[in-house]
Amino acid sequence: MSTSEQAFLHVVETGSFKQAAKLLNMEPSSLSRKIAALEERLKIKLLHRSTSRTHPTELGQAYYIGLKRIIDEQMALEEEILSGVTTIKGKLRIGSTFDLAEKLITPVVLDMQREAPELKVELILSSDIDNLAEKNLDVAIRIGPLPDSNLIVKKVGEISRVLVANPEYVNQYGLPQSPSDLVNHNFVLYSAAQGRSSIEFKDGSVFRHSNMSSNMAVNSLNAIRYLVINGSGVNLGPAWLYEDDLKKGKLIRLLPSHPVKGFMVNAVYTERRFLPKKTKEFIEQLTKKISDITV
Repeated sequence: MSTSEQAFLHVVETGSFKQAAKLLNMEPSSLSRKIAALEERLKIKLLHRSTSRTHPTELGQAYYIGLKRIIDEQMALEEEILSGVTTIKGKLRIGSTFDLAEKLITPVVLDMQREAPELKVELILSSDIDNLAEKNLDVAIRIGPLPDSNLIVKKVGEISRVLVANPEYVNQYGLPQSPSDLVNHNFVLYSAAQGRSSIEFKDGSVFRHSNMSSNMAVNSLNAIRYLVINGSGVNLGPAWLYEDDLKKGKLIRLLPSHPVKGFMVNAVYTERRFLPKKTKEFIEQLTKKISDITV
């Protein structure tokens, strides 16, 4: 495959000449000339250029799909031929939140590197959904429902959640007896978006987000744990975060007879028929890691 074709693929996937040039380590002007030469060779216009985003024409999209198919088939063939005689190697770029990286991702990649010393890993940590192509990520790990996109979403597990508060807070504001009683309580949220999501219980009952009150949102589980232990309010969070605090009596589990639904953990990657072995192995090991969490 020529460098002009590779350049075209990167421009489509990033939606930007500037970002594609950065990935290819070349000047945007050089990249633009390569695309122009490719369009001249094919005698078609491949891209619609604008100041905000570049996207393929109808024929450009068809050309992109065809090129990706060729690359996938080549990689699949090489993987099949080399299977069993090579180890997992290369660079694996993973997008994750800070908290998931600390609890789940880093133990998995550490185990992978012990088994495959030639594997290099780069973790890109963010609280938002990344543009995988723009960041050149192999896979991103995210929690909960995801916005519609052209990405592939694979569920890798489900983590139990609990409602908790500290004893002093409960003494002051009361112990809820049913989900509807949560209307009288203040929530410490992971994000403002969490306050726009209703709490679903396993028995089918729901506490509507419109009834939820909150004066604090912070996208750090450790910070939330500190706030809840010190009486800031109620939190709906991962059970593993509060396991020790519940055992020691620092926190109280609310509504234990009305357990809440867990949250899904998803692996997200760009659409492709072939998934590289390093990515596939990471997803498989992460799935096992999550299934081992029994709290």
